[in-house]
Amino acid sequence: MEAQLEQIREQQKETWNRFSSGWRKWDDFTMEWLNPMGQEIIRALQLEEDDTVLDVAAGTGEPGLSIAPLVRQGKVVITDLAEGMLDVARDKAAAKGIVNYETVACDVCELPFDDATFDAVSCRFGFMFFPDMLLAAREMRRVLKPGGRIAAAVWSTPDKNVWVTAIMSTINKNLQLPAPPAGAPGMFRCGSPGCLAELFRQAGFRSVTEKEVTGQLKCGSNETYWQFMNEVAAPVVAALSKADNATKETIKGQVFELVDQKYPDKKAALDYGTVIVAGEK
Repeated sequence: MEAQLEQIREQQKETWNRFSSGWRKWDDFTMEWLNPMGQEIIRALQLEEDDTVLDVAAGTGEPGLSIAPLVRQGKVVITDLAEGMLDVARDKAAAKGIVNYETVACDVCELPFDDATFDAVSCRFGFMFFPDMLLAAREMRRVLKPGGRIAAAVWSTPDKNVWVTAIMSTINKNLQLPAPPAGAPGMFRCGSPGCLAELFRQAGFRSVTEKEVTGQLKCGSNETYWQFMNEVAAPVVAALSKADNATKETIKGQVFELVDQKYPDKKAALDYGTVIVAGEK
């Protein structure tokens, strides 16, 4: 891997490990919100009871831990860059009595598995952040058995994801942050229609399909929304670290005003849009 990509990977590992405590705190809330995309991935994988499944960039363990009970005669290998996130996954598995799984801290671009090891590969909200997305897709294909299936979820376009644009657009308006380089890892890198599907085809997958899943991040209040985003969203925390307290309060007030304009019911249920892409080796 190129030195620049290795640097990105190491920065990401450090960031996800640092935020693992926030993800632990908000895990029930987050996993309920993201469950529809996990369920769509599971549906697309067409799992059998004895399948061996790889869950890539699983964070705190999903959808891998939801897959495990469906493959009771098989197992799930849950991977992530950050050992801190996998700690949460292991604790959740123990609490649920799930035993047919293992965790492996590794980089998707250098998967430590033999060719044709897995019957299925899942990846929920990882692709946008991979330093080399095509290499990652090819690695996933390499470890799949012939006929094996892959399914991945990514965020759609910014206009469909008010849950993140409400706060980030307000931050940018107040802080004038530099724009990231074109094609750099980021939330909406795979958002345009057909982007991830075409990447899958380039990697050699066939029978590629694409489906949109939309919904709302149901926070219940502006304050809960603000707290959540400040404890799990690394770009938000990084940006606000550059602001003094007065500016932070200004941003917070403007975010609340914007959310109330878009959602007058005061329940801070903010729209999201995602794309689920599936294919076969």
